[in-house]
Amino acid sequence: MLPAIALWALALYLPLSAPLARLEDSLAAGSLPPALQQLALVLSSLLLALAVAVVAVLLLSWCLGPGWAGSLGLMAALGGLAFALAGSRDPEA
Repeated sequence: MLPAIALWALALYLPLSAPLARLEDSLAAGSLPPALQQLALVLSSLLLALAVAVVAVLLLSWCLGPGWAGSLGLMAALGGLAFALAGSRDPEA
C-alpha cells in the first residue's frame, strides 16, 4: 500500500500545491526568513498531498482492490508528468 500512496502523492503534489497561495501570502506578511517560508510551503504542500493520497488509496483499495489503487496511482503520476511536460513546451501558457 505504501508504493501506491507514494505514487498518488507524487501525482497530486503539483495540483494541490497551487491553491496554497493564501498560505504563501500570509507567510510573506509574517516575520519568517525567506528560507523558512520556502520550507514551510514545501512541507505543507507535501503533507497535503500525502493526506489526500492516503484517502485516495484507501477509497480505491476499498472499491477496486489494492492492486488497482497502485496501478491507477502510476497512471495518474505519468499523466501528470505528461501534462507538465506538455505545458512547459506551450509558449502561450
